[in-house]
Amino acid sequence: MAPQMDALANLSPRARDLYIKMQRFVEDECIPAEKIYEEQLGEGAQRWTTQPAIMEQLKARAKELGLWNLFLARDYPEGAGLTNLEYACIGELTGRSPHLAPEATNCAAPDTGNMEVLAKYGSPAQKEKWLKPLLDGEIRSAFAMTELKVASSDALNIETTITRDGDDVIINGHKWYISGVGHPNLAVYIVMGKSITAPARTTSSGKPNRHAQHTIVLVPANAPGVKAVRAGHVFGYDDANHGHFEVIFDNVRVSAKEHLVLGEGRGFEVIQGRLGPGRVHHCVRALGMAERAMDLCILRMRDRGSTFGTPLSDHGVVRKYIADARMALDQARLLVWHAADRIDQVGGKGALKEIAMIKVVVPNTACRVVDMAIQLHGATGVSQDTVLANFYAGLRTLRIADGPDEVHTQQIGRLEMRRYAELKEKQLKGKL
Repeated sequence: MAPQMDALANLSPRARDLYIKMQRFVEDECIPAEKIYEEQLGEGAQRWTTQPAIMEQLKARAKELGLWNLFLARDYPEGAGLTNLEYACIGELTGRSPHLAPEATNCAAPDTGNMEVLAKYGSPAQKEKWLKPLLDGEIRSAFAMTELKVASSDALNIETTITRDGDDVIINGHKWYISGVGHPNLAVYIVMGKSITAPARTTSSGKPNRHAQHTIVLVPANAPGVKAVRAGHVFGYDDANHGHFEVIFDNVRVSAKEHLVLGEGRGFEVIQGRLGPGRVHHCVRALGMAERAMDLCILRMRDRGSTFGTPLSDHGVVRKYIADARMALDQARLLVWHAADRIDQVGGKGALKEIAMIKVVVPNTACRVVDMAIQLHGATGVSQDTVLANFYAGLRTLRIADGPDEVHTQQIGRLEMRRYAELKEKQLKGKL
């Protein structure tokens, strides 16, 4: 955590205080509670119906310390008043205990993005019914976008339908790897689908606007027709009690007035507003995971003894591995801070390139660092005796979640090529 401290000197006194409190909370209370959490979660089917008591104790402690809902930026009256950059520094610490600290501080995905959707686009009634209990940590939520039968990295392919029927809408669709569905406190899905009955819209050139046919709808988890089919595994982990589920919406009927978010055909507007800060959150947690892996690796190399007559920590290849990891992590962190600051300065739409860049760079970097730590731990690295194997599974998955690397890379290239006209003008004036 030392790499962050110099930058913290430039943050507000309140942010520095929260950083120190979060550091102590994660190290002194969350990490020591990880084994207790697993024991209380139990075994078998029990793991999907149990909320370990230690989690509720940690949540109460986080509230007491003022470490609650820090993710929601100062733009929102419901938030904690931090900038995205300030939270990027503090939020990294929660990644050191990724299964406990984010939920304990009410800063866990997918709730953070869902709460931002409701805070930004929800009606007063939707905020009262769903946002308030989410902010209070009383319920959990899920975001249902990815589908089993189509390439969902292009959201235009989504086949789930949202059909108007009088004052109601009817949802039919087959979703896949929907995170959070297994939590016993799950209360609401935020579902993206195509509005069959939405008014047709055109682009400025008069062509049909394909990005104006998607809709976001709130679906109570206990609504008739909602079927959680099974939990998907991630490299063998089922991630109970959170989980990543296959979910079928079979003629699910809800009130349009009470459950549509922003209106029919405005789904893309909503999800773009959701994903900017959310990707920063994913990335800072990934950095926290990689930093813990680095710490474990340094300890391992010092404590493990010698091979071939030389202490492990003195082998040139070991030092190169660790040096490369440190350089890569610090570069990735600076890129995240830059992206977070850009969001603060120009908003998510103005920071599209920076957001895409961190979503590619950080998961790849963190994944390589954890892979290095596994290699230096030997068989222990792939065992259940450290967090490394589980961290690797989560970080490798992050290269797919919230858009695969290839989609973000394509967007970065496209945005760079838009500079052509400006560069050509400079060239013609002899400035290049």
